[in-house]
Amino acid sequence: MSQPLLETVPGLAPLSRTERYIAPSAPENRDNPENRDNPENRDNPAGQGHGTAERAPQPVPEGVKSSSFARFSGLLRLPSLILALAVLATVIAWAIIPSVFTPYDAINGTLLDRLQPPSAAHPFGTDNLGRDTLARFIYGSQTTLLASGLAVVIALGTGALLGLLAGYLRGIVDEAIMRFMDVILAIPALLLSLTIITGLGFGTLNIAIAVGLASTAAFARIMRSQVLSVATAGYIEAAKLSGARWPSIIFRQVLPAAITPVLALAAIEFGAAVLAISALSFLGFGAPPPQPEWGALISEGRDYLQAAWWLTTLPGLVIVAVVLSTARLSRWLQDRGDRS
Repeated sequence: MSQPLLETVPGLAPLSRTERYIAPSAPENRDNPENRDNPENRDNPAGQGHGTAERAPQPVPEGVKSSSFARFSGLLRLPSLILALAVLATVIAWAIIPSVFTPYDAINGTLLDRLQPPSAAHPFGTDNLGRDTLARFIYGSQTTLLASGLAVVIALGTGALLGLLAGYLRGIVDEAIMRFMDVILAIPALLLSLTIITGLGFGTLNIAIAVGLASTAAFARIMRSQVLSVATAGYIEAAKLSGARWPSIIFRQVLPAAITPVLALAAIEFGAAVLAISALSFLGFGAPPPQPEWGALISEGRDYLQAAWWLTTLPGLVIVAVVLSTARLSRWLQDRGDRS
């Protein structure tokens, strides 16, 4: 009995060691009702492979994971970006619903509370007329942020359009537009803004227009460089051969492919616009008092630097935080554009 019976049958080749193990198990698994009812064998009624190693788990395809969840997880790994977004969301909420964040009036105050230091009742202290500084800063967010946004829209719209035309049409149009942009870049932005304000007059709206026009050249140069990089792409040539008109090609084909770096520039230019508008309102070119503006608040507090340091320091720190937050957001947008 040293050899199995199957190996001694004439005309049959000797079974290997693996076959001697599997052969008797197949009918047992196929005929045994207990094995048929076993959940492990329901999908394998023939009992094939029973007794061997368990099947390894299949890897989860990459497409199964939600792209939105992946983007959210990526944001969680960037604490500086989350902090920047929180700062920007806070100041935007101040501008939209200021009365929710402060119970005080931004115009009227109580002289008995003048020059009070920061406290629980007045986190940013009070000014020389007893007005809550934080309330004035919150209400001033409406004017400053709206003017900054308008300046960016003017610069983005004008500069992007000129850059599109210069990069796509080229030739004499490109030369004329870019030489004019070089002249604008040769003049300091603040000095150019002051020159435009002199012609337009004082006021927050005129400040926004002046800052926007002074920032046009940067958008035009970035847009032109992006248009030059995509103008020779295959799908652009195909659109030309199909008979599409050049305005349709510019706005439907070229613009979507070249807009990402321009949006990153718009984010950082928003911070620059906040600084420029605050500086111009500090110099007295903005809204007349007692209308609150960020730069005007610092200007009002400069006469009390020794007695009331909070009138200039705390609003200045918030302005710095907003500018740094826009710079961080711009860097993130630029990184996403480079990866895509």
